[in-house]
Amino acid sequence: MSEAPATARATIRRQVTVPLRFPDGYATTAQVMTFDGLADGREHLALGLGDWRRALTKSAAGGRAPLVRPHSECLTGDVFGSQRCDCGPQLREAAERITEQGGFLLYLRQEGRGIGLYAKLDAYALQDDGLDTYEANLALGRGEDERDYTAAAQMLLAVGADRIRLLSNNPDKALQLQTLGVEVTQRIPTGVHVSAANVRYLRTKASHTSHTIDLPLAE
Repeated sequence: MSEAPATARATIRRQVTVPLRFPDGYATTAQVMTFDGLADGREHLALGLGDWRRALTKSAAGGRAPLVRPHSECLTGDVFGSQRCDCGPQLREAAERITEQGGFLLYLRQEGRGIGLYAKLDAYALQDDGLDTYEANLALGRGEDERDYTAAAQMLLAVGADRIRLLSNNPDKALQLQTLGVEVTQRIPTGVHVSAANVRYLRTKASHTSHTIDLPLAE
């Protein structure tokens, strides 16, 4: 098997302890890390949760790899609680599951599958006219999904997480990280966070890009 291409090195520039509390009252503490040398120049964050240091030590000795979720920024879902997607509930779920097992939550500044906030809202308007989430991006002259996980791989390698268990429904995340030199030992689906407003969106992700989402049958 050919080796993965070398990923440019990034370094940790700062670590700071931040206590977190979510709207439902769940609380945890994160070691928030910033980086120098990220490929896209954006201000991505890695949150070390739970006993992440012990998880790295166990992984280096051949044991279970740390649990990692690369979470793409979603202002509407993460902050305002939009029901049009499942991003906010996935973020909340990831914080608790990673805290319990030890690992990293990567908060990636790539809103709207990488097309940006305004374009994402433009895509919402097109979805209101009948297009699905991928068709709407294409109608705007953008890619179906423009996200690139090079910076995510750089962050993981900088913290010593060259082996991970990936908390994600998206097979493309695993494929990109593997290609970039991060071994994905297991891909673990998130929960299914369905609402009346997002069920079509989730079904499209499951059918179009093979996301691991076990949805109820259509009415």
